[in-house]
Amino acid sequence: MRIIIQVVKNASVTIDNKLVSEIKRGYLLFVGFSAHDDAEIVYKMCDKLLSLRLFPDENGKTNKSLFDVGGEILSVSQFTLYASLKDGRRPSFIEAKKADEANELYNLFNDCLRKANVKLSTGVFKAMMDVSLINEGPMTIILDSKELFNK
Repeated sequence: MRIIIQVVKNASVTIDNKLVSEIKRGYLLFVGFSAHDDAEIVYKMCDKLLSLRLFPDENGKTNKSLFDVGGEILSVSQFTLYASLKDGRRPSFIEAKKADEANELYNLFNDCLRKANVKLSTGVFKAMMDVSLINEGPMTIILDSKELFNK
């Protein structure tokens, strides 16, 4: 499982020029699943994400969590996080989880965030979305379950 976290001042998703979701300050998440991911990894990644301190304190140090700043989350599914460009010029997505299974894990991940009482908005799974954001910092972090949990 991979999550790209962008600390944002605001972010939104539109589909066909219609606003679907938006948040104020918080995290814009791009979430992707590999063929080997399962529920155990989803819970570990959710816990890791929620424990991060990515917002600056009064001294400019990243000591504040999403909860400390009353932040929101916009979660967007993105299978392209598992694109491979090792061969040829077009990406291969063979490492990405199949859509039906990925959707189950994506829903599980979002449920985990909701249970933590995070104000959550989402994109639309498998939709062609336009994502807009104002990155704060800029601060962009990549969480990779293989790197974090050797799985």
